[in-house]
Amino acid sequence: MRKLIALLFGCLALVVVSTVRAQNGMNNAELSGDYAFTFNGITGGSGPSSVFAAVGRFTADGAGNVTNGELDNNSIGSGGSVAQAFTGTYAIGADHRGAMTFNIGGTPVKLAFAMMANGNAQFIKFDAAGGSGTIGSGSMEKVDKIAYSTANITGDYAFGVAGLDNLNNRAAVAARFTSNGAGTLTNAAGDLNAYGTEYSMSFTAATYAVSDTSTGRGTMNLSFSFGGAPASLNFVFYIVNAGKLFVMERDTVTTSTPLLNGVLLRQQAPAGGFSNASLNGKMIIYLTGLSTGCGGVGGVPKAVAGLLTADGNGAFSLTFDENFCSAPRSVTDMAGTYTVTSNGRTSIAVGGYSLVAYLVNSNQMILFVTDSNVLFGFGEPQATGSFSNSALNGRYAGFTTDPVEFGVVVRSGEFTADGASPTGNIIGTEDIGASSGPVPGVAFNGTYSISSSPTNGRGTMSDTSGGSAAIYVISTSKFVAVPLSEPKPAILIFEQSSPPSAAPSYTLSASPTSLTITQGNSGTSAITAAPQNGFSGSVSLSASGLPSGVTSSFSPNPTSTTSTLTLTASGTATTGTVTVTITGTSGTLTNTTTITLTVSPPPPPLPTVSSLQLNPTSVVGGTQSSTGTVTLSGPAPTGGAQVQLSSSNRAASVPSSVTVPAGATRATFTVNTSIVLVTTSANISASYNGTTRTATLTIWF
Repeated sequence: MRKLIALLFGCLALVVVSTVRAQNGMNNAELSGDYAFTFNGITGGSGPSSVFAAVGRFTADGAGNVTNGELDNNSIGSGGSVAQAFTGTYAIGADHRGAMTFNIGGTPVKLAFAMMANGNAQFIKFDAAGGSGTIGSGSMEKVDKIAYSTANITGDYAFGVAGLDNLNNRAAVAARFTSNGAGTLTNAAGDLNAYGTEYSMSFTAATYAVSDTSTGRGTMNLSFSFGGAPASLNFVFYIVNAGKLFVMERDTVTTSTPLLNGVLLRQQAPAGGFSNASLNGKMIIYLTGLSTGCGGVGGVPKAVAGLLTADGNGAFSLTFDENFCSAPRSVTDMAGTYTVTSNGRTSIAVGGYSLVAYLVNSNQMILFVTDSNVLFGFGEPQATGSFSNSALNGRYAGFTTDPVEFGVVVRSGEFTADGASPTGNIIGTEDIGASSGPVPGVAFNGTYSISSSPTNGRGTMSDTSGGSAAIYVISTSKFVAVPLSEPKPAILIFEQSSPPSAAPSYTLSASPTSLTITQGNSGTSAITAAPQNGFSGSVSLSASGLPSGVTSSFSPNPTSTTSTLTLTASGTATTGTVTVTITGTSGTLTNTTTITLTVSPPPPPLPTVSSLQLNPTSVVGGTQSSTGTVTLSGPAPTGGAQVQLSSSNRAASVPSSVTVPAGATRATFTVNTSIVLVTTSANISASYNGTTRTATLTIWF
């Protein structure tokens, strides 16, 4: 059993001890109380990748200790674990990023996470290396233990889950039902996208029970038919509160019972039920799927986010960005129609696509697309107001959601946006997980631009590594992003981890954010201290992370506006690429920005002309020519070497120059002659890089 637990729960390890940047625990109190969590992942190795999921709960004491842990997981062939107990420890550093270790049956499981303002946390798994392991992401949310009973799960609920089967076919369910508080779910209605075919679910029975009132763990069974065939799905859940449950399918993973993971949310219908008027205004939607028709390549992740504006009468417009078949696509103001029934089921048609949604509240939904991509996601009401750069201001926790393929690069971190216009700056630190291996504690330095028109709250974001994304603002405390430059994308969600401070402060930025200098030379970057909230002090600047043989200087230093950073590399400076951290200090205020510095060796010295030869060395004027060969002392540089040519006698003519191709050492040219009355001679010269070689040609009459 211990070996099985090690196999299963090793899939949840997010950071191995040797790769996690140590956290000092100074902010441990940020994670305190009882939590439920959910995790979606993909496991890869020598064979095909496979789906993995987990749900559970634990207690954090605010001092770095985890107790009362319990979790269930599921994966292909394992049968999963049931209510597995665990304990653990955690530490949260100054930047509000944390590391956590679960001790599960004697097996350590390590996570990295980023804190949010409400005390919840987002995490990713990134222990994969060398094409083997598991990538994934999830969230931890504070719970209301009062809801830990069957009787407290009562009322109307919307339900949404998605996942893969044992052959990596994607499926999704969106549904709703009414809980009677005694274990029965009535008025059930649902829709299923089974591997690209949409079915209506005809329920024959639906039940639930909170089996452990001390942990909030429960089970749920849905029995139904679709397409005339009977089916039954069994789920385990952990309660967040009476209005939210984390749900995971616990059946053995087969083509009949895919591993589905998701959420149950309290439905809040208006008096008389939902109607078309329940969609009226602006809503941000974001979905993830798995495309099967990308030029013969199957299983390519697809990510979509956009702004849907509904009129309350069955019509809407949709502006969206997507990464489809590893290529970006943007569509503006696509017209569509919708129909809402009283139980919240919504049929949507737009641009030749059909979608099914179940409303959670007005302008809030769980939805999927009915085609073979099986896009599944959520819609959230966009807050009232016009959103531009100033909407993103403060610290945000960001993470990758629901990766659907082992090649997805997952990210989690803490980021600070300055709200500046016309270009905002966003900096931070992120942990990056990929199938090739983890990269913890990476400095992030990016810019963003958001406009309120023509699409309110739509913008773009880019970083110094060359990544780009389209972003949609839900509110000043939350936005979503679609990576446009990643070949295997997933939606990124950013939620505020602390609001912008009203106290005077400043931000640091660098331009350019990358420098390449050769040994023996220097480069400069402008470091700007941008005042915030009436800041009027001066900022002292310093640089760290410099390679051996590289020095830094700032002018002026301290500065209240912009200082020029000069990085100088000695002739023996260490070559390579590093991240240089620029730190600004003003009293107790400290901010940083980064520059990517590349030190390269100087190019080899230019060659010289080593010889000039003529063949033949004597000709009859006007009837014969000679071939000249220029030879360099070494290979010609990039772009070639242009050798200047001349003749001392007009009886012998040469071109003005000849080019030795890059990497070559010689080139030829023709010496033409004219009729002479007496035998004469001409000196032919070749010059390059301060050297000249001469050869003599005899011209007979």
